[in-house]
Amino acid sequence: MALRLSTAGESHGPALVAIVEGLPAGLTLGRDAIDADLRRRQDGYGRSPRQRIEQDEVEVLAGLRHGRTLGTPLALVVRNRDHANWEWGMSPWPPEGEPSGKGTKPVTLPRPGHADFAGALKHGLADARDALERASARHTAVHVAAGAVAKALLATIGVALEGAAVDEEALRARTDEARAERDTVGGTVEVRVRGVPPGLGSYATKDERLDARIAAALMGIQAVKGVEIGEGFALAGLRGSEAHDELLPGFARETNRAGGLEAGVTNGEDVVARAAMKPLPTLMRPLRSVDLATGDPGEALVERSDVAAVEALAVVAEAAVAWELARAAREKFGGDSLDDFLAAHRAYLERIPWAPR
Repeated sequence: MALRLSTAGESHGPALVAIVEGLPAGLTLGRDAIDADLRRRQDGYGRSPRQRIEQDEVEVLAGLRHGRTLGTPLALVVRNRDHANWEWGMSPWPPEGEPSGKGTKPVTLPRPGHADFAGALKHGLADARDALERASARHTAVHVAAGAVAKALLATIGVALEGAAVDEEALRARTDEARAERDTVGGTVEVRVRGVPPGLGSYATKDERLDARIAAALMGIQAVKGVEIGEGFALAGLRGSEAHDELLPGFARETNRAGGLEAGVTNGEDVVARAAMKPLPTLMRPLRSVDLATGDPGEALVERSDVAAVEALAVVAEAAVAWELARAAREKFGGDSLDDFLAAHRAYLERIPWAPR
């Protein structure tokens, strides 16, 4: 049974959309729980004033009746309230009347570090906005909504996730310093998952390795430039006798340097993944750039921006890891209904020498 996610939408377009396929029938979803994750994403330290405009809430257009999934595609929508200020500039159809509001002028001065330059060249765009709108991290809102659905499915088998910034106090101090100097900062987040049974994922092919899938999901988040599972890069400096997690009677372990994954398969320990985020490329003191239309030197596009989005990234990373674990759980346990899914999970736990800790 395959869990699939397709998304659409632009940063300042009418809405963001997600289609989730492969959910079992009978899964209870709570609107408040999804909206709570959307708020967590917006409330991260260092966020821009846009977060006070959006006030994200989920809408469901299909696949849910009276709060329970139907086993059919689930359609999620998160409206962009800021679209009201961009109706002419981001109209899906050729706009009528005189240009008004935001987005009326083409973007020809790409921001170093953003999709502006590469996207414009790749697609032959005269206006880099046609690339940057989709590349924007605003798009992560609908991924968080889909991740909340994945978390609801994982909760039925006792799996719980928590994402947080690494050294939050120091991050906030750096954010305050950068704000005063009209600059931006990055940082690192960690996602920790408890209750994951051994046996999710596969060592058979690269595409099925769960550590590779989690790494790809995290690296695919805007501004992420590095990912590690468990102690990751630190393991490269250790000897084999120091690096691996010994098995003790009862199949317990005193360490978890592998981050809950060995050979692409969960091993029953907490799954631990970290993602490193670069400083955001939209700057109030813009970097040097070159005009795509004329070739003349200039300064990059200046647009409303966060000083930091690391705490927000923790929520997005949590959603990304939840999605990949839910995918792996669906592949392992299958089932057209939630009862079938849970029965297969129970039968598996009865077969193996492992119990949630």
